[in-house]
Amino acid sequence: MKLGLHNLYPGVGSKKTSKRVGRGNASGKGTTAGRGVKGQKARTGGRGGLKLMGMRDLMLSTPKLPGFTSFYPQNQVVKLSDLEKNFKAGEIVNPSTLKAKKLIVDSQKPIKILSTGELSKKLSFEGCLFSQSAKAKIESVGGEIKE
Repeated sequence: MKLGLHNLYPGVGSKKTSKRVGRGNASGKGTTAGRGVKGQKARTGGRGGLKLMGMRDLMLSTPKLPGFTSFYPQNQVVKLSDLEKNFKAGEIVNPSTLKAKKLIVDSQKPIKILSTGELSKKLSFEGCLFSQSAKAKIESVGGEIKE
């Protein structure tokens, strides 16, 4: 059978007919239309006010925490002194080599090189952030920084 607009129909169970209330007593939902007898809950818009009373004490006793948690990951810090110990002259420093030497935990999070300590080797850097003083020390030794 060819598919066309005249023979499209919804899948089985995807459409549910709404309950028809207030259509006479023979329907089974007449008179009070399934709302019980008189009172606030039998009226339109008259159902509410007590929904969260059970949680009220819990909500009031929970302390409001100060500050906020940032959505952005914190930089992983690597010192120049650590690079001096773990890398040989001419090596490339990038997230994967830093992770292999266990100087960082996660190669996906940002890495920042800080100027703590001294660097005497010429190293090549890729995919890292730098403090200004660390950048100056690396370039003074003859190191290369690729963005």
